[in-house]
Amino acid sequence: MSRILLIIGGGIAAYKSCELVRLLRKRGHAVRCVLTEGALHFVTPMTLAALSEDRVYSSLWDLKDEHEMGHIQLSRKADLVVIAPATADLLARMAGGHADDLATTVLLATDKPVLAAPAMNVRMWLHPATRRNVERLRADGVRVMDPDEGAMACGEWGPGRLPEPEAIATEIERVLAQPLPVRPLSTRHALVTAGPTHEPIDPVRYLANLSSGRQGFAIAGALAALGAKVTLVAGPVVLPTPAGVDRIDVTTAREMAAAVEAALPADVAVMVAAVADWRVEPAAHKTKKGDASLTLGLIENPDILAALARSPDRPRLVIGFAAETERVIEHAVAKRARKGVDWIVANDVSGDVMGGDANAVHLVTSDGVEDWPRLPKEAVAAQLADRIAAALNA
Repeated sequence: MSRILLIIGGGIAAYKSCELVRLLRKRGHAVRCVLTEGALHFVTPMTLAALSEDRVYSSLWDLKDEHEMGHIQLSRKADLVVIAPATADLLARMAGGHADDLATTVLLATDKPVLAAPAMNVRMWLHPATRRNVERLRADGVRVMDPDEGAMACGEWGPGRLPEPEAIATEIERVLAQPLPVRPLSTRHALVTAGPTHEPIDPVRYLANLSSGRQGFAIAGALAALGAKVTLVAGPVVLPTPAGVDRIDVTTAREMAAAVEAALPADVAVMVAAVADWRVEPAAHKTKKGDASLTLGLIENPDILAALARSPDRPRLVIGFAAETERVIEHAVAKRARKGVDWIVANDVSGDVMGGDANAVHLVTSDGVEDWPRLPKEAVAAQLADRIAAALNA
């Protein structure tokens, strides 16, 4: 018996979901339903509960469920997630990575196969925005069925009708019969650091840098997408945790060093964090203007990257980052040798890289220097994750 999580979107075709549930139960599958707010206008939880013989979910704000992280449990305790009907709005929010209701939060948190059966007006289905969203979802691994062609509730004719429940049930069983793809890092543990550290000067001030953490978070997400167990040690940034990633929040360099050591052993460490080089002994109270104690005595912070490279639990592959403003490659080559790491990813941060959407990096290894073109940070992360997988599996 397979476990199917059925997400029902808010379109007139939602009434067909009742027949789909009946067919799946008749074929021996367990079905659990999630209703969007729009779907509640077309079908009732009571009907679906009776057909599925299980509880129906509709709110992200159920106190009991979310105390137990219900949206995570729903996303994981299924063999397949099905969206039927998948409305244009729901497809758009899926493609954009939204998580603003129970359905989209479940979809962003799941690590299981996802099948979408679209249903919408013909012009909505053919609109360039919908076509882009469908292509994006298919590229992300979501299986999107083509809608049927025919008469619609709005009186128009064309592609956009929800496939018949029998066809969706058959497609569900076809997907369930396929072996799950073997992801290249499924047996690996990856350790990633990201963001800045903050070193307190007094209760209201600190030493810091402009790192946004976006590149490190993207790398953590890309490694998880390849199947790795990922531990992300994050400095003080306001970013959502990537799907499938275990996050540890820290503030100072010494806290980050301790978290990195506690996370070992790991197969690969990608040390993206822009760790503050110095700290001070913080004042107990807010320092006032003109106070002589404004003279700061800098204390060198622990060198997390070098310590990791020398550790008895050294990961097989240790990767550091070098953020430079001049002589980028020269400094990166020297840093690789000085720190004793395997790879250095170097970039010029004199522009808008810190906090920006894109990055142009140089990969420095024992084989030389590779110059990568300027790419979105997510694309840099995906390319680096592929290289890591190839190196660990060589």
